[in-house]
Amino acid sequence: MLYETQNPHGGDVYGAEIRLDFSSNVNPLGPPPSVLSAMQRACAQVRQYPDPYCRALTRAIAAHEGVPECSILCGAGAAELIYAYCDALRPKKIAELAPTFLEYSAAAAHFGASVARFSLSAPDFSPDEALLSFLELEKPDALFLCTPNNPTGKAFPRALLEAVLRQCKKQRTHVLLDECFLDFTDEKSARDLLPQFENLLILKAFTKNFALAGARVGYCLTENRTLLRKMSRSCQPWNVSLPAQAAGVAALQEWSWVLRAREIVRDERTFLSQALPRLDVLVCPSEANYLLLRAPVGLDTALLRRGIAIRNCENYPGLGPGWYRIAVRLHEENEALLETMQRVTEEMPWHETS
Repeated sequence: MLYETQNPHGGDVYGAEIRLDFSSNVNPLGPPPSVLSAMQRACAQVRQYPDPYCRALTRAIAAHEGVPECSILCGAGAAELIYAYCDALRPKKIAELAPTFLEYSAAAAHFGASVARFSLSAPDFSPDEALLSFLELEKPDALFLCTPNNPTGKAFPRALLEAVLRQCKKQRTHVLLDECFLDFTDEKSARDLLPQFENLLILKAFTKNFALAGARVGYCLTENRTLLRKMSRSCQPWNVSLPAQAAGVAALQEWSWVLRAREIVRDERTFLSQALPRLDVLVCPSEANYLLLRAPVGLDTALLRRGIAIRNCENYPGLGPGWYRIAVRLHEENEALLETMQRVTEEMPWHETS
């Protein structure tokens, strides 16, 4: 997939000796044991093709989300569905926040779209009503939003979201709302808005909330059946493997696992947010299971030499050198990060960056 290209994301623990991976923002508890057991049982059936329609998984998602099965499309992770969305719409122009998840603009560019960016200001990175004027001016074919935003961790305000959806409906702009990190917050899903806004598609995955990044299983919700049919034609047949489908079905029976992780993340996010400034690190306010930091240039390289991976965010539009993202993990792991960062930052001078 990444033949002679550079991986633009975190989570690559295969090219170095990593003892603690803070570059990937998944459930700090890992997957539930019952989910791993379901995957192992499914592996015994790998001589068979997976269900091309993900029937059992779709039924489980419909029951969990409270939406009709015909409003759901499953995919091999959220990334596949982002590309299928762009392939189905073939937008000439998309809009997104800056900074935000890189795969939106990558998928849009892959299908020939230009990208208009609404800049967010540090350190809060909160969108405001100026976004409405931006959308009216740019008139994009599609708008990509992420709540909480990656890498800033800020949730998209509900009142502003509804205003954006009304304006986008009026000017015939499609909206993809990425809720893959929402379960780590106290925020409410926007799925109740789906009947009002056929232009809205909500993206979800089992990657973050159930720590199933390696399984590659996600789904989307929309009332736009025509769009779902087009997206389905853009996906490969048998795209969600047998173990991945089994993992998704089993995971939705373990929602208490996510709620337990949410409590841990809330406490540990507070712990890290209070401790990191004592290392002369700027911590941006977050509602997610990760924190965006401003720290000495080269921090990621220095930590990597000590077996700790963090996400260098300089390739995010709107950021630059000296910006990093760290996952919120279990307490002893967070303490290990802080201890190592203290040793590293004492050895590293601040370098002014633009």
